[in-house]
Amino acid sequence: MRVEEILQKDVWERFLSGQNSKTFLHSWSWGEFQEALGNKIWRLGIFTGSELMSVALVTRVRARRGVFLLVPHGPVGTILKELVLQALLEELKTLAEKEGASFIRVNPIWEKTEENTKIFRTLGFRNAPIQMHPEASWKLDITLPEEELFRNMRKTTRYLIRRAQSNTDIVVERSETEEDLRIFSELHAKVSSRQRFVPFSLEYLQKEFATFSKNSEVALFWAKHKGEIGAGAFVVFWSGIGFYHHAVSLPEYAKLSLPYLLQWELIKEAKRRGCKLYDFWGYVNPETQKNHPWAGPTLFKMGFGGRADEYVKTQDFVLSSKYWVTYAFELLRKLKRGL
Repeated sequence: MRVEEILQKDVWERFLSGQNSKTFLHSWSWGEFQEALGNKIWRLGIFTGSELMSVALVTRVRARRGVFLLVPHGPVGTILKELVLQALLEELKTLAEKEGASFIRVNPIWEKTEENTKIFRTLGFRNAPIQMHPEASWKLDITLPEEELFRNMRKTTRYLIRRAQSNTDIVVERSETEEDLRIFSELHAKVSSRQRFVPFSLEYLQKEFATFSKNSEVALFWAKHKGEIGAGAFVVFWSGIGFYHHAVSLPEYAKLSLPYLLQWELIKEAKRRGCKLYDFWGYVNPETQKNHPWAGPTLFKMGFGGRADEYVKTQDFVLSSKYWVTYAFELLRKLKRGL
């Protein structure tokens, strides 16, 4: 096997279009977004002869504790996984040495099985102390007719959607204005303190929105009551999938069921765009992780029907003793947040 950098967008996106397991974190646009943030990236292809077997988007991350290489939700490709990962690792080791990285972090989107986990163990990886991106997601097949999707929802979810629909003071609107991004960022900061996560900056949201807007792959939605914002969502539409990426919901509007109506409208928008799958993003098991800050949001998502996809845990390959400073800091942060 050989590893080569892929420089043609059509080659990259065409390969990904044929893959079932993927997220927008490996899209061409996500690479452009990372470059807009000032991060170096490499789009690597793993080949057998002339056949492209897998792809890996690699980002050089400069944190306060040092530099590392990150492969978010990749590598993507389901054939000859162990050989692909081995070839990719050798390339990443060389790249890491040039870039002064103390470790390599792979956030795989491979199904969480003993076999897949063993592949990483065999090559010398270890579990990372934190997840960079979701290690599990709640997903809904939206190829069914709207009526059937609605019937498949939890009874309470259907009731709350109908109740919101019957309230003439409630509307769902789409927006792409700079001012609304500012409002979303402010609300996102409030929600983050309640759910114990670090909010993305306004600059981050602006650059992500601007990058994905080039190909009409993103939209901002509001659910309003009497003109006042009660809930919002930042949704990415890519490669036949709608991703519920960022969301806000204000507790003072909780009794109006705004997030339920908003979510249903987002699912219908994804269908109108030709998507076959709707990805609600992060998921935790609410039965075994009742005290996790994401347990409540997960129960909300589950009410719309669907399934859980759990991935192999985020993996680190240690290259330097500097890694352990990062490990200790991240582990402490995880415990502090109750994650």
